[in-house]
Amino acid sequence: MVGAAQSVASFDEDAPGPIRRIQSFLHSYPTAIPFIVLIVAIVVFSIAAGSKFFAPFNLSLVLQQVTIIGVLGMAQTLIILTAGIDLSVGAIMILSSIVMGRLSVVAGVPVEISFVLGICTGILCGLINGLLVALVKLPPFIVTLGTWSIYGAMVIFISQSETIRSQDIAAIAPMLQWMGARVALGGGAILTIGSMVMILIAVSLWYILNRTAFGRHIYATGDDPEAARLAGINTTWTLIGVYTLAGFICALASWVLIGRVGAVSPLGSQTANLDSITAVVIGGTSLFGGRGSIVGTLLGALIVGMFRNGLALAGVDVLWQEFAVGALIIIAVTTDQWIRKISA
Repeated sequence: MVGAAQSVASFDEDAPGPIRRIQSFLHSYPTAIPFIVLIVAIVVFSIAAGSKFFAPFNLSLVLQQVTIIGVLGMAQTLIILTAGIDLSVGAIMILSSIVMGRLSVVAGVPVEISFVLGICTGILCGLINGLLVALVKLPPFIVTLGTWSIYGAMVIFISQSETIRSQDIAAIAPMLQWMGARVALGGGAILTIGSMVMILIAVSLWYILNRTAFGRHIYATGDDPEAARLAGINTTWTLIGVYTLAGFICALASWVLIGRVGAVSPLGSQTANLDSITAVVIGGTSLFGGRGSIVGTLLGALIVGMFRNGLALAGVDVLWQEFAVGALIIIAVTTDQWIRKISA
């Protein structure tokens, strides 16, 4: 056809505005918001609380206080990345600690064996959750709500509602308190072994999520399970693996818990379930799955710790400390909804 147009059809696109560019940036880098919030919190509380806030001992104290939340939050992150949720992480942690403590101190089982059985308890609990979610196809919220009650009942049954004193653990099974050992860093700063283990777990999970096929399968399963299945990913085994790994991390958290408080109590850390979800949400992980990071969860745990510590140093009542944390959760979820619009 002589004289026919040879140009390729093109369509004019409006250049994205500043709000759209910010939205796109935050969608690509989900840890940016918690990092910015953490910096702002540090600046605000350094002004409100004065030099006390920046004291090396106080900063190291914040890290110690968020260690348990941070470890549980990382287990929760794996599950939320698959668009699930686990309400039983705190119960798994306490049950594992009860198994370790009762076997070694009360039953006289060698502490090494008791420790291994406690770790296996956490793995088994996570595996049960995973089987119910992946094979029976039950909603994660309902499954873990039920197992939360079951594991909680087992805690009361096995412990007989008795607390094992720190003196007894120190005399018979000091290995269980090892996570509470302190290392002086100078200037009054103190770092516990538990905090070091938290960082080690974070590095390991970061590598799994970002450098292995299993990590990519976790993101793909949470983003669109049907598309992941069509792409050749075994989403069933991915979910089972995620919940089992989360149970293992919860069992490690039980060791950190014993080191932190010194004793083994059936009533220990009762708010751990909600605290772990709080750290994950504030850390920028989407409750709809497929987007988030371990680094963001650690930042979220630090933000919660910084807010509570800074408000306490500023003389703010505990009531308003909890109010501030609740407001942070709502803002974080609202921001996540706003960011997700770019992919809609």
